[in-house]
Amino acid sequence: MFQIFRKLGWFFKLRWKTYTLAIGGLIACALLSAAIPLIIGNLVDEMARGSITWTSLTQQTGLLLAIGIVMYGLRYMWRSNLFGNSTLLEAIMRNRLFDHFTKMDQKFYGQHRTGDLMAHATNDLAALRFVAGGGIITLTDSLSITVVTLFSMIFIIDWQLTLFTILPFPLLIFVAQYLGKLINKYFRGSLKAFSDMNDHVQESVSGMKVIKAFGEEEEDYLDFVKETDNVVEKNKKVFRIDSAYTPVIDVITGLTYVLTIFFGTYFIQNGRITLGDLIAYLSYLGNMTWPLLAVGRLVNTMERGNASYDRVTDLLSEKASVVNDPNPVKNLEYNDLKVNINTFSYPDSDAEILSDIHFKLEEGDTLGIVGRTGSGKSSLFNLLVRNFDVESGEILIDNTPLNKIDMTELNDRVGYISQNNLLFSTTVRENIRFGRPNMTQEEVEYYAKVADVHEDILTFSDGYDTLVGERGVSLSGGQKQRISIARTLAMNPEILIMDDALSAVDAKTEQRILTNLREFRQKGITIIATHRLSSIMRADEILVLDNGHISERGTHEQLISLEGWYDNMFRQQQLDQKISESGEDNE
Repeated sequence: MFQIFRKLGWFFKLRWKTYTLAIGGLIACALLSAAIPLIIGNLVDEMARGSITWTSLTQQTGLLLAIGIVMYGLRYMWRSNLFGNSTLLEAIMRNRLFDHFTKMDQKFYGQHRTGDLMAHATNDLAALRFVAGGGIITLTDSLSITVVTLFSMIFIIDWQLTLFTILPFPLLIFVAQYLGKLINKYFRGSLKAFSDMNDHVQESVSGMKVIKAFGEEEEDYLDFVKETDNVVEKNKKVFRIDSAYTPVIDVITGLTYVLTIFFGTYFIQNGRITLGDLIAYLSYLGNMTWPLLAVGRLVNTMERGNASYDRVTDLLSEKASVVNDPNPVKNLEYNDLKVNINTFSYPDSDAEILSDIHFKLEEGDTLGIVGRTGSGKSSLFNLLVRNFDVESGEILIDNTPLNKIDMTELNDRVGYISQNNLLFSTTVRENIRFGRPNMTQEEVEYYAKVADVHEDILTFSDGYDTLVGERGVSLSGGQKQRISIARTLAMNPEILIMDDALSAVDAKTEQRILTNLREFRQKGITIIATHRLSSIMRADEILVLDNGHISERGTHEQLISLEGWYDNMFRQQQLDQKISESGEDNE
């Protein structure tokens, strides 16, 4: 149970001064509280003897008042220090988790669901906060009160009375150990259930448009109800175990009071103790009620914290498979790109995704990549931006292996526009200058014009100050794509990769953007993957991918002359375009 304190030892060392101050205040409160029953017992004895005076009454009640004031100050001190520390621990662990998330690769995010990661950063860290605050309070307060109270009962009141009346206490130790193991077991199950529910909420909110489009609102709601019911059932098991403490404590407390009244009355009759001693002893027993109750709360808090800390540290212990080289190469020119991929498979998969992919590009070259859905285009791009490393083969930039290049520089110099456009829930302007926060308005508008989205932005209610909503929910698909293009172009990347980045715009808009790109990118390397073959007709070379390998390659004219897949697809698209234009003319 107390393993969590050892695991958090690094934090206690970091904050040892404030913890020492707080624990000292807790112990001082316990010592002062031990004096209260003695004062009350003394007053009762004076009343019983008829020897009490106004001076004695005033002095002793004044002492009680002074103790109360001092304890108020001490309690304020330890509460502010302990709860301040617990909040600091939560902040430190949350920062560590977030920093860890930013450093992890695609493999990590493929293995962990977003909702589960969010549960680690919220529910688990809250359990650690309770340990560093309430757990320390409960442990220190209960121990100090127990030690001080037992000392007072044994050495100040009567050791024989204490010995006879605390016989039921050891039962609590065995009960705490047994129930603690059960709480740890069931709490882990409740955390997993919460993660599953959290993940369901995240996916449903993100995919609400799809849910509504398919009319699956009721089914999704029923699935969510099952998830919440599972969370309730898992937590019920925890609370059932936790609730078993109170009845046990009631039994132990009841037995203790019965024994105290029986032996206390017997000792008074024999003159061993006074009535005031018995009343003081009963007050001490009242003080012992809190430590008994604290055992259940402490076990619950410790086991929850222990399970949560293990979950968080397990996550933090995972290592990224794609990491920066210890001595990374920087300040390259990015004038040429060589790709020699023999084979590539995704981690934890034996399926060969790419094979025999070889090409070379130099400054000013444009490469077109086409192929059926699932042919390997996005997988190739994942390697070019180093989301994964090549297993067999190599990718070179300026004759330097990709895995030797500084990753920060690589991310700045290689621009990647994916087919899934993520915009942040801020303004259009802030989204465009995300990579260059200090861009002027003129620069922002320039890149918006290159991406052919400037005129659209001017029609928005607040222009460039328009909030796009979460993931750009308030914009059309084409607008999101073009704003994403403007954001990437603003980085002026030496190598630009467009992974079907114009799929949501019409053919005429696509041609305008490509024309702007040719004027904008007089230098640099451009790689375009698209389903519209007319978009890459002017490329210096075109690769046709099929099942992860190059089935055709050459210029547009060369591929047409081969009369293969490219030629067939180009003729089909030309026919579709003529039919579409004919339909527009008839209208």
